[in-house]
Amino acid sequence: MDIFTRIAERRIIEAMENGEFDNLEGMGKPINLENETWIPEDLRMVYRILKNAGCIPPEIELRNEVINMSALINTIDDNKERLKKIRELNFKILRLNIIRRRPFNLDDFPEYEGKVVDKFTGGL
Repeated sequence: MDIFTRIAERRIIEAMENGEFDNLEGMGKPINLENETWIPEDLRMVYRILKNAGCIPPEIELRNEVINMSALINTIDDNKERLKKIRELNFKILRLNIIRRRPFNLDDFPEYEGKVVDKFTGGL
């Protein structure tokens, strides 16, 4: 999520805590996760076939690699090896940004998320 989505999420949480979402229509009913309305009609069959085959888009696969590598870096004691993995991680992040054509998602790096949101919201 980008920074503005993070700010919106915080405000939604505050509204939930204040009870502003109580008694809404559909409350307590399950969400339909198989909804494909966001997929263009001509691609729905292809997405369904790929999903059933267990294939994931390259962007998601690379994102998972970035998340796993950042967790791995925290466990490495050897400075040379850590530096090597950090360089590899930076390269993967660059590739991911090129594929997505937008900056990385703060959810992928929770250690920075709070700092960035606080910076933009002024610590609200």
